[in-house]
Amino acid sequence: MKKSIRSTCRFITLLMIMAVCISLASSAVFADQMRLVGSGASFPYPLYSTWFKMFSKANPDILVDYQAKGSGAGIKDFINKTTDFGASDAAMTDEQMAQVEGGVQLLPMTAGTIVLAYNLPGNPKGLKLSRDVYPKIFLGEIKKWNDPLIVKDNPNIKLPDLDITVVRRADSSGTTFVFTQHLSAVSEAWKKGPGHGTTVNWPSSDKIVAAPKNDGVTATIKQTPGAIGYIEYGYAMLAKVNMAELQNKAGKFIMPSEKSGEAALAQATFPPDMRVWLPDPEGADSYPIATYTWMLFRKKNDNPQKAAAMRKMVNYCLTEGQKISGKMGYIPLPPNVVEKVSKAAENIQ
Repeated sequence: MKKSIRSTCRFITLLMIMAVCISLASSAVFADQMRLVGSGASFPYPLYSTWFKMFSKANPDILVDYQAKGSGAGIKDFINKTTDFGASDAAMTDEQMAQVEGGVQLLPMTAGTIVLAYNLPGNPKGLKLSRDVYPKIFLGEIKKWNDPLIVKDNPNIKLPDLDITVVRRADSSGTTFVFTQHLSAVSEAWKKGPGHGTTVNWPSSDKIVAAPKNDGVTATIKQTPGAIGYIEYGYAMLAKVNMAELQNKAGKFIMPSEKSGEAALAQATFPPDMRVWLPDPEGADSYPIATYTWMLFRKKNDNPQKAAAMRKMVNYCLTEGQKISGKMGYIPLPPNVVEKVSKAAENIQ
């Protein structure tokens, strides 16, 4: 009996020693772990968060902490050196880049489309909105869903006598930048009125409501009968909200998809600073609102080890990361763009 008790005690002691050793080893691993902090665009957040988890799993010595605050907040954090890197759907302006000591390297990492999601009674699919109509909706000029201009293009949908509630972004947003840039390209009234930017002066109306980030706009649309708002395609897919077919420059009504987004982005040619915009893309098969989205890096970093970790992260996102982009509602970068971005990433030192 005494022998059995002594054996049990030795076994318990051994387990305790092993637990301490494992704890110490784990602490050593976390102590050695490089932490990269980023913030910015909510547009690519579902994809970026997945990429960063995959990257950290493949590279346990590097942890990526990214917060989707919106492009404007991400640029501000990056300029103030609150973060190691930023993310923005609006890239950065020359004035913003001039505030970053040592220079900025902008890297387009993925692309996507901005859709008009809507919530109508009966859940009708395939709503068509022409280039004359949707700018007027966001200007507050078309107020009812059964307005003759909407009805004209939708003879097979019974549109209700229901007020239209426009849902827009409350924060400084790259998604707003891209969307309002497009509206300015297709509507002279919008161009002369609100104009384009990460924030604009929206028309004053109790039927134009604000919500933070892409997920906030998505949730508000889902909760509000008669609502319409602009969100990234991936969010619309995840939330399973209805998306409108928009009339493109060629006059065709196009549904947002990876294929129609790729057709739009095929028109882009990158200049040396890697900033390119497609306010109103050409092409019969092009979806009319498509954009690249950028990560922001300092060319000269205080910590060479962090710079090396960020280059490693970028290369992972350009290779393994691109393989899942399409499944998540984003547009994978073409091989020639991947090559350009990979070369530009070498400037992160």
